[in-house]
Amino acid sequence: MQIPFFHRKRKPVSATEFPICASVVQGTAAEHLPASPPVLPAVSEWRLYEALRSTVPVIDAAILKIVRLAGGFRLCAETAEGQALLDAFMANAAVNASGRSLQLFADQMLDSLLTYGNAVGELVYDPDTAQPVGLVTAHPARILVLPDGPLHCQFALRPDSDREKPQLLLHPERILFAALNPPAGSVYGVSLLRGLPAISRILTQIYDCIEKNYERAGNVRYAVTYHPSGDAAAFAGDHAKEIARAWQAGIQAARYGEVQDFVAVGDVDIKVIGAENPLFDTNIPVRQLLEQIVSKLCIPPFLLGFSWSSTERMSTQQADILTSELEYFRRLLTPMLQQIGTAVLHSAGRNETAALEWSHINLMDETELADARLKTAQAVEIELRNDASAQNT
Repeated sequence: MQIPFFHRKRKPVSATEFPICASVVQGTAAEHLPASPPVLPAVSEWRLYEALRSTVPVIDAAILKIVRLAGGFRLCAETAEGQALLDAFMANAAVNASGRSLQLFADQMLDSLLTYGNAVGELVYDPDTAQPVGLVTAHPARILVLPDGPLHCQFALRPDSDREKPQLLLHPERILFAALNPPAGSVYGVSLLRGLPAISRILTQIYDCIEKNYERAGNVRYAVTYHPSGDAAAFAGDHAKEIARAWQAGIQAARYGEVQDFVAVGDVDIKVIGAENPLFDTNIPVRQLLEQIVSKLCIPPFLLGFSWSSTERMSTQQADILTSELEYFRRLLTPMLQQIGTAVLHSAGRNETAALEWSHINLMDETELADARLKTAQAVEIELRNDASAQNT
């Protein structure tokens, strides 16, 4: 199997390795950069998004739910022979040496697209049969995307240091790239998590304070104060030791389920340390921050376990909004998946173009669509009957 470019040893690029595009056949990519190079995303920003997913569980859960809710798909060919090729590739294509199926590749690309704003993959060919046999995904920091005219891009390996020059990839037609909401004039996308680090920092500070407060006052501690009076003051030390032993014995007995009463003679005052200063109520600030995070992640709160919407109508509207968001993410993956299917057909010598069919997002959508078609048909039938009655009269 051919080694993917992402894992190959880097080497200088010669002119003979680029027979297709004459503008990139000489030198390195640095010699062909535009007059004003695009602003490259900072790798540190992507690392911040990775840390964000591991620090705030609700963010990671939302991205994983989006990936799963995006649903399945099917590549369609124009002929039965081409369809058999596409079905076999979808089921048996190797993904990163540890996975299999085109669906797994699409899920990983969507996960990268949401986290980093960019997704990079490569179609791997068998050097003996010249047939595509698998797919690999890579971290977006591995490559540079360089504009090559208004409608095309070049792909190069990102150098390890500023002293090195980027090396163009040998077969850019095998690279699969998708960007999420790229700004005008840019080829790089924007992460779905942009804007959340500041909110998440405040949220983690609140949880950190809650942890410290419970460490200090959450484990209840008692202050037992003995106030001797009269002649008992001379034996205050002995009485205090006896009270302490009795109190500790009662605490130890409670660990084994035995209840012991504490009996003392004289003026003994027992208070809970810190009872005068109760813990702060964090429900309101935490909910406000979570609302900001959830609104950015395009996920209805009830899917994440938050019962903020109390009416069924509101939940239905949120589900409709989620459906629109998922369809948008599907549109980003569709050209890339069609490119893979068409490459499989062309490699087999078939002059066909692959089409992509997505499954319905859930059964509720399919039921509502069927109900809408039924009502439309009933309305048309009623109108035809009214017209026929009017003509007869």
